[in-house]
Amino acid sequence: MKIFAYAPSGYAGALVSVEVDIRRGIPGLDIVGLPDNAVRESRDRVRVALKRSGFNFPQDRILVNLSPAGLKKEGASYDLPIAVGILSATGQIPDSEIGSVLCAGELLLDGTVRPVSGVLPAVAAAIAGDINRFIVPDANLSEALAIPGAIPVGISNLRILPGLLEGEWTTVADFENPYSVHVPKQDLSDLKGQPVLRRALEVAAAGGHHILLFGPPGSGKTMAARALAGLLPDLDSDKSLEVSRIWSQAGKLRIEKGLITRPPFREPHHTSSAEGLIGGGSGMYPGEVSLSHGGVLFLDEAPEYGSRVLQTLREPLESGRVDMARAGKTWWFPADFQLQMTMNPCPCGNLGREEATCLCTTPEISRYWRHLGGALLDRVDIRVPVPMVKPEDLLVPAGEDSFTVRSRVEESRERQLKRYRESFWKINADIPPGEIQKFISLDKASSSYLKEAVVKLGLSSRAAHGVLKVARTLADLASRDEVSEKDVLESIQHRRYGDRDIFWRTL
Repeated sequence: MKIFAYAPSGYAGALVSVEVDIRRGIPGLDIVGLPDNAVRESRDRVRVALKRSGFNFPQDRILVNLSPAGLKKEGASYDLPIAVGILSATGQIPDSEIGSVLCAGELLLDGTVRPVSGVLPAVAAAIAGDINRFIVPDANLSEALAIPGAIPVGISNLRILPGLLEGEWTTVADFENPYSVHVPKQDLSDLKGQPVLRRALEVAAAGGHHILLFGPPGSGKTMAARALAGLLPDLDSDKSLEVSRIWSQAGKLRIEKGLITRPPFREPHHTSSAEGLIGGGSGMYPGEVSLSHGGVLFLDEAPEYGSRVLQTLREPLESGRVDMARAGKTWWFPADFQLQMTMNPCPCGNLGREEATCLCTTPEISRYWRHLGGALLDRVDIRVPVPMVKPEDLLVPAGEDSFTVRSRVEESRERQLKRYRESFWKINADIPPGEIQKFISLDKASSSYLKEAVVKLGLSSRAAHGVLKVARTLADLASRDEVSEKDVLESIQHRRYGDRDIFWRTL
């Protein structure tokens, strides 16, 4: 029986072969193959756990080789495969007919097997390597069962290992995967007196467009931004598995829970570093852009983030993935997210308020907006001014809730899915530039309006394509196959702010 472990190394990771050699010599346990301190310390944990579980620890020289030797091994998940390897080499567990098995788990001194992170990507990597048998902690069993074709068994203590190997490797027939359901913290019905803002959020959710909300403090920008996640439809099966793999590797997937089925919503603090946002750092772990894969990355008060941090978002926004290189090592993670930012219209925040006076000069306002960077701002297709709500509007009945709006968003997404069923993209925001004319056709009047807007607003080719994509989404929300003149005009209105010193208008 060949025993394997798993080493996180980007999204795919790598399988680690656990080999055990026992020979005569001074008693001891050596682990080779670039182990970190946690793996080296497993020597003592494994020794005591085996003895207290009723097994004999060999009084010989034991060598454990973790291959490939050039890949660094980190974490406590190697405890269980090392223990199983020693028991198999000494004949203390039955010689199973199973060719290969992947093990993962941390051992306590009494032999108890604790849950570990990264079981979901480990099982996926093993399935890709033609390994379908797994021994995982009981608490991680739901993760292992989420992968089609996996045949895992859960283990709570080393004492039951022989019985598991002698029994049949079958999954629990009546197991119901307890999908974790994300409940949005903010409902769209809480927004009152903001019809343009509500419309923009619905359009952004329907087409997957990036969005910027700017307005005075207290106008409701953050409240609106947190309501966007509740408008997005559930993740499909493939995207759900991808998101769950990333969260499992990051150690954020709740144990004894199933796949993530709702789009994630990440709101990193403005003091976050570039490594925290993109990933990497001291280990090859996913950052916030990957944790928001399939969902929303929300940057509240975006100009407060470091300029270098903001500019690192450009590549993942274009490619939908993060490719990293550190000290000769390369890895990648998916990062197909929807960017949402909020900010004040000016440094003091009073621009656009009738009852207050803005003391910021034009150069100060321009410098404040330029902190976002033209390249990043150019990728945001929807910019919405958020004025202060009038007191009388706060007393009106609540409007449509998130569930009602989400039903329209789901209908729009279905239209897009049917339209792009033979393509590698699924939503309007991802239409490649070379395919825009194939799916978006304009009449003479609409073309004239678009050309005029490009000249007056100084739009780049990317921005012009963004206007067309938003117009396509507006047509989908109206259940129309053709983009109308009205769709183009509304799309231009959503795109006009932030360029050529156009930051606000009196409402």
